[in-house]
Amino acid sequence: MSNKTFRTILIFTLAIILLSTAGCATRKRTSPGADPSGLDSVMPQVSSFADDIRDIPIPAELKWQRKDSMAIKTESFRGGVLVYTGSASILSLRDYMVAAMRDNQWRMVGETSSKNIMLAFVKPSKTCMMILSESFFKKTELRLYIAIDNAGTGNVNPFGEVIPQ
Repeated sequence: MSNKTFRTILIFTLAIILLSTAGCATRKRTSPGADPSGLDSVMPQVSSFADDIRDIPIPAELKWQRKDSMAIKTESFRGGVLVYTGSASILSLRDYMVAAMRDNQWRMVGETSSKNIMLAFVKPSKTCMMILSESFFKKTELRLYIAIDNAGTGNVNPFGEVIPQ
């Protein structure tokens, strides 16, 4: 193969790659009625809630990963591990989740960060721990560990059994 042919193939390949990735560039999204200061446009409005739990909002950019999630429901206990992924900045996702949980009357009781960010929230008879992580390709993962005491006693073990007093 001549040098000229190799160069032509290389340029053609690079042009195809650049054209195919041009649509993947991220841009800020705003929604109708969004905060004019632009603070609201970092994360889009809520599109869903975690499982059927109406007080844990999930941003629209994140999609539920069924194969990585699991839930348990018994007479006295409900919870599980729910996994969502998408392309959001890990720091803006952290800020969004903290604000959204506060708006839904969750109390933040802990936070730690290194490569990943872990947030812990409580409500009467409910706990929610979140782990936010980001992969090499900027794919963000939100992993929720949720436990709800349906009996309302606060005396339920992780298997949904009432702990005798």
